[in-house]
Amino acid sequence: MCPVNTPHRDGTTHVILAPQDFIARLAALVPGPRSHLTRYHGVFAPHAKWRSLIVPGKPPAPAAERTPAERHKAMTWAQRLARVFRIDVTRCEYCGGPVRIIASLTDPGVLERILAARNGAELHGPARGPPQGELALG
Repeated sequence: MCPVNTPHRDGTTHVILAPQDFIARLAALVPGPRSHLTRYHGVFAPHAKWRSLIVPGKPPAPAAERTPAERHKAMTWAQRLARVFRIDVTRCEYCGGPVRIIASLTDPGVLERILAARNGAELHGPARGPPQGELALG
């Protein structure tokens, strides 16, 4: 049963839906993967001819004038960490000096051996369920 915010003209205050109908209505509200939530049309569209005359700011250079590196420039992992978590991994937290990457370890076997030799810890702890308080049933 779904309550209606304001009664309809005929006085209906609730709508009774089958579970599949309810899920279908909810699914219609979910945007598709990798799609923007706001879409612009007309002169506000990204590649509109007159967009630079309406939208403030410097218009980007045409794609033909940019180099391939400029067209495909992406943020580094350090820039992403700084933007999302507000931490600067390029500076030492103790002395403030620059940090360099000297190795990138991706093999789980190597990582487990290093951690085991360092402090007897394993890469992954034992599996456990999520933390849960007391359930009030009844």
